[in-house]
Amino acid sequence: MRSAALIRALGIARARCGFGQARDAESKGAHARILAKRGAKDLSAASVALGEERGWSSGTAQKRVLVSARRMSCVMAPPAALLKANDAMLNGDGAKRGSRGPLTVEELNPNVTEMEYAVRGKIVQRAEQHVAALDAGESRPFPDVVMCNIGNPQAVGQPPLTFIRQLFALCTCPDLLNNPSALEAFPDDVVARAKSFLDSCSGTGAYSTSKGIPAIRKKIAAFIQARDGTSCPEVDPELLFLTNGASEGVKTMLSLIIRDKSDGVLIPVPQYPLYSASLTLLGGAEVPYYLDEDAGWALAIPELERAVADAKERGVTPRAIAVINPGNPTGAVLAEDNMREVVRFCAEHELVLMADEVYQENVYVEHKPFVSFKKIVAEMSDVGKVQLASFHSTSKGVLGECGARGGFLELYNFHDAVVEQVYKMASVNLCSNIVGQIATSVLVERPVKGDASYELWQKEYDDVFNSLKRKAKKLVKALNTFEGVSCNEAEGALYCFPRLTLPQKALDAADEKDMKPDVFYCMELLDNTGVCVVPGSGFHQYPGTLHFRTTFLPPEDKIDAVIERMSTFHRDFMAKYSDE
Repeated sequence: MRSAALIRALGIARARCGFGQARDAESKGAHARILAKRGAKDLSAASVALGEERGWSSGTAQKRVLVSARRMSCVMAPPAALLKANDAMLNGDGAKRGSRGPLTVEELNPNVTEMEYAVRGKIVQRAEQHVAALDAGESRPFPDVVMCNIGNPQAVGQPPLTFIRQLFALCTCPDLLNNPSALEAFPDDVVARAKSFLDSCSGTGAYSTSKGIPAIRKKIAAFIQARDGTSCPEVDPELLFLTNGASEGVKTMLSLIIRDKSDGVLIPVPQYPLYSASLTLLGGAEVPYYLDEDAGWALAIPELERAVADAKERGVTPRAIAVINPGNPTGAVLAEDNMREVVRFCAEHELVLMADEVYQENVYVEHKPFVSFKKIVAEMSDVGKVQLASFHSTSKGVLGECGARGGFLELYNFHDAVVEQVYKMASVNLCSNIVGQIATSVLVERPVKGDASYELWQKEYDDVFNSLKRKAKKLVKALNTFEGVSCNEAEGALYCFPRLTLPQKALDAADEKDMKPDVFYCMELLDNTGVCVVPGSGFHQYPGTLHFRTTFLPPEDKIDAVIERMSTFHRDFMAKYSDE
């Protein structure tokens, strides 16, 4: 039963504020209830009553009532005391740009404020400050900032492949196809591909179907079939979803899997922060499994069993496992036998297998060729139908088209009703961006021998790939000469993840600055050399160990200078904090 005071307040709200619909009146009624709390006659008394009832601090209760006072200004004017408090809240000590109004950091979704993403964290923000300072002519102990924090190849000098950029040009400016003189600059196969694309959709300025342009999904299906061979069933394009990079597909699947805080996902440690950040945002639980650094970042089944048992002891139900192959940040490539063990483990524990395979082209060792989890799952029908979601992207590999935000998600062995829910989520986003879909079409269907663009494509592709392979070996070799540093071979991907052993004095110095030791090291590296890397703690790491992640993406004519900066800094750092 509503109190007489509340009914009266609702009546005033309807009469004076003109809330035409009952739903709107009830919405404002939430604020009217504050007026009726325990017979409160003004908003000051209401804030006291509300704080006592909700267990809020006086400041929080006052802020909540102030919000209501603003919204109920048509009912009654807030008393002078609250107006004064309102002014203090908006203009007083600690007021910051963007802090005006009812939405404060304290009142945000706590999952957002607790979420962390180290790849774009505080060290990167400091790096951006250095860049701005250098641009403004300020002096720094380095000539430029080298962003080795993220796999963003073209940002540090990797050239785009000509074929894909020519295709972008014609597809985004189709009038060029009607200009004979302009067309002379484009090879015949690029022109044909652009016309085919434009015939299959309404161009780059229009939405596509929510799953992506059907013609491109058919190309993806053909790519997967060719990659995995005849041992796999025919790929259904209706089980393919074009996404804005692989990250969107990962977040879509996690959104479906996580129901509440008791649901967990096994994630590797170290891991790509997308997974931990997304689980925090969704309110799910991380179930960490540790990769064995001493065995080349091996994925051991006993460790997976330990992780599952530990989760269950905590009241967490493991529902999926994320496997990144080749690894980020480790650069390790899984052996096929190991992958079969993982699939069998998923079958035994009824886990969805999330296969992050965006680095499948970045394999630099011949004894471990890339094999997809789709192929393994299809071949292991004897263990049952393991549900698999696999992800690919145009951002990595050799294309390096991060800004295009192209990628795709493939579903395998899922019930039709689940696929419909993925489709619904894709529909809410309308579609992935069309330029990214074009990039994905090139990812899965490249120029072939006999095409006008083939020779240039192959030369540019080989140049980029071989350069990555050489730089990976060079950087690992150099890091292993640093005092107290050890680094496993970068078998794939775009990163090295060296382990640091720092002197006690360095650990103490980090503690004095209230910083984690690896963060302290990476910040000092940045401030002294301009080389921006990411602390291992941002990826999680085995307790008691320290690491950092660095890309090997700077151009070959600059990588030696980057290594020299790092080497000189490390030598001086170790000498400065030597325990001797």
